[in-house]
Amino acid sequence: MTKYLKMSTVGEMLKNEFLDPYNLSIEEIAQAISFPSWQIAATIENGIPMTTELDLLLTKYFGMSEGFFMRWQESYNVRIAKRLIHKKLTQIIPYAKLKRVAAL
Repeated sequence: MTKYLKMSTVGEMLKNEFLDPYNLSIEEIAQAISFPSWQIAATIENGIPMTTELDLLLTKYFGMSEGFFMRWQESYNVRIAKRLIHKKLTQIIPYAKLKRVAAL
């Protein structure tokens, strides 16, 4: 059985890399960006996926490039999907390899 490292969700990363170090609460962030605190809490505490709107508001607030949190979310999604379909992925023969074998 393959062992995997634990991956941080975008919410965990937001908490560990932004809220905790800057001693910010969910309510403070919500008020600063005019966004429902329950939705930020759901992302942080329950692993609810990041939304584009929340990404834009957070990146503006923290002075970061737009899409930062969405890219983290997408990377997380891809890694989870790869874990779920790993066996299926290993069974696929790439098209270029098939064409090369057929040419011989």
